Amino acid sequence: MSLTTFNPVPAATAASSSATSPSPIERNAAAGQAAAKVTVLTLQEKKSLGTPITCLTAYDYASARLVDEAGLDVVLVGDSLAMVMQGHESTLPITMDEMLLYTRGVRRAVRRAMLVADMPFGSYQADDREGVANAIRFVKEAGAEGVKIEGGRSRVALVSRLVDAEIPVMGHLGLTPQSVHRMGGYKVQGKTLTAMEGLIKDAAALEQAGCFSIVLEGIPREVARMITAEVRIPTIGIGAGPDCDGQILVMHDLLNMTFSPAAKFVRRYADVAQVMRAALAEYKLDVEARTFPSEAESYHLPKETQVALEEIGVGANRRKT
Repeated sequence: MSLTTFNPVPAATAASSSATSPSPIERNAAAGQAAAKVTVLTLQEKKSLGTPITCLTAYDYASARLVDEAGLDVVLVGDSLAMVMQGHESTLPITMDEMLLYTRGVRRAVRRAMLVADMPFGSYQADDREGVANAIRFVKEAGAEGVKIEGGRSRVALVSRLVDAEIPVMGHLGLTPQSVHRMGGYKVQGKTLTAMEGLIKDAAALEQAGCFSIVLEGIPREVARMITAEVRIPTIGIGAGPDCDGQILVMHDLLNMTFSPAAKFVRRYADVAQVMRAALAEYKLDVEARTFPSEAESYHLPKETQVALEEIGVGANRRKT
């Protein structure tokens, strides 16, 4: 049994209220509580002001709540969950129903950040009408405030229809994981003049079609810088260098909760896997040594019930047996 509540004061702040100066965690938590709801207009304003946009993936209630309380701008329920949550070798197997399930859990946690959901492979590639219908499901059934789709000029018609349906759309160019078979693996894109020109045209087309932002993944920094300067909507980089309007990472990469070497662009801010391994090993030892649970961690009969048992000769003898 575990209890979940929303407190008016962030837990980190309440726990350290006697401190002389707030820690970065406390400042982020306080900012996340106090700041206004993030919308597409917020992100556009940040680009105009040159203020970096912070984004991260989340796939469940607990992690999404921590991301939101930290004050990040965008929470993405990425189809990367197929790999980091379900153990698949690519993002391709995840289904619409599964994405909706995970998005609903994240929705319950997120109060301030903008919530965007990845449209999974097969949910929009075959037919634009089906794509619009599936995007509407994300908004109506899961509470998403925007959807992300992969592809450039070939997605213009779909983006336009989604925008006409009042659904904010985040584009995705460069290394697009749903195209892994066509690309021949997870490889950096846009390395030739022709490929670079194609990405710039794709970005301009997505902006014209109505995307509110574009994720740029796995492309040279120089190309990302040119696209960011060319379009008026925010660019969000992942493996695209520091010149984008914002950055996104997969939470499991950031926390070292994956089981493979990190990509070049990943910075690991904590080793949560090692913390978990140590805690699990200690738990196992305590249970085997019968030091957990302790007396203090056990429930007891009320004193009057214990006295009654003693009077009928049950308590002490039974405890010994």
